[in-house]
Amino acid sequence: MEQIKKGQRLILFPLPFQGHINPMLELANVLYFRGFSITIIHTNFNSLNPSTHPHFTFHSIPDGLSETETSTNNPLLLLSCLNAHCCDPFRNCLANLLSDDGSEEPIACLITDPLFDFTRSVAKSLKLPRMLLRTGGASSTIVYAAFPLLWEKGYLPKQESQLEEPVVELSPLKVKDLPMMNSCDPQGYYQFITEMVNEIKTSDGIIFNTSEDLEEQALTTIRQEFHIPIFPIGPFHKWFPTSYSNSLLSEDESCISWLNTKAPKSVVYVSFGSIAAINEAQFLEIAWGLANTNQPFLWVVRPGLIQGSEWLEKLPQGYLEALNEKGHTVKWAPQKKVLAHPAVGLFWTHNGWNSTLESISEGVPMVCMPNFTDQMVNARYVTDVWRVGLQLENGIERGEIEKTIRKLIAEKEGEEIKDNMSKLKEKTNLSLREGGSSYQSLNGLVNHILSL
Repeated sequence: MEQIKKGQRLILFPLPFQGHINPMLELANVLYFRGFSITIIHTNFNSLNPSTHPHFTFHSIPDGLSETETSTNNPLLLLSCLNAHCCDPFRNCLANLLSDDGSEEPIACLITDPLFDFTRSVAKSLKLPRMLLRTGGASSTIVYAAFPLLWEKGYLPKQESQLEEPVVELSPLKVKDLPMMNSCDPQGYYQFITEMVNEIKTSDGIIFNTSEDLEEQALTTIRQEFHIPIFPIGPFHKWFPTSYSNSLLSEDESCISWLNTKAPKSVVYVSFGSIAAINEAQFLEIAWGLANTNQPFLWVVRPGLIQGSEWLEKLPQGYLEALNEKGHTVKWAPQKKVLAHPAVGLFWTHNGWNSTLESISEGVPMVCMPNFTDQMVNARYVTDVWRVGLQLENGIERGEIEKTIRKLIAEKEGEEIKDNMSKLKEKTNLSLREGGSSYQSLNGLVNHILSL
């Protein structure tokens, strides 16, 4: 792909959560290899490691978060605190970068996250164009944009008696799939989402980690409703192989050598992301459900995953020994390497957008267990639109787990899902090749940035 002439700098400012950092740094790499110089501004909270990206310039800003704020279980409260505390430090850092007379590289634009609601006024005051990276999918963005309608029609706030009812305006979603946060005040969350959508609509353009081939209908709707330039250029991580990690947690590479001993497509990979938590009863149902399948499994048990537990102490005595090397647990895994490994045949996931896209990119069918926000929308699309996985619709119960995994690994429905996934993988990855939709969209993005 033709590169632009050196001499244009981009400022990227990621939201400091794993699911937002990964795609922002992957986007930074895509744009770096198209000829842009990259400067990353980041908070002290979940601070980034500049040594993993020596080709970027990093600037850290104070976030003013207290220990109580950083340890809260309420993500909305943490986001509110970040937005309240980061505005002035961000403004000062950006102003200094813009006034740096020693730099021969003009700053073309700022790329940030729509959940940072203060960046619009800061960029405007400094006369700097501002584009946004939406780290979730286009389909969930449509749902967020429909919140006023969903509220007016009575779908929100969700009522227990309505959970299985279809949302006719957003087929194939059910009420239970609407992206709420259980720990948040519904009205406060509604306001937060409304502001996020408004940030997108008032930006100089939005970048999506998706492709036309994957989410064509949702992207068409966004273009009709948002009236801003839209650039779906994903999957970001498949543009080029990478040897570094953006993980905030230490990755246990031992699982790769364990996978090397397993038969092709035999392993169930289990990971519920960097935030989700389960209780002890659910943990034990998962443990026995996995064991009862008699399939080898790689299980990421993140410290903090099980409420009231440090790590594996809640497992029944002798559980892992009885599996005789069929089960392998790690605190955190190099997920992209795992999903690309020939031994992995199934991914049991929380359906965060990054995990969903990584699974599709490697052609690995999914068992879906969404937890909150857009994960429910993603899971519904996996099961009912793309038909590349099955959802645990009836809760976490060992018999249901065993039945679902067996269905995907060994039964006719599983064969159809594998076939669908193989075709979707091919379509998604073809979009990055010359003439593909993401390839063309990236060219459009580069030209758009240079025109700002």
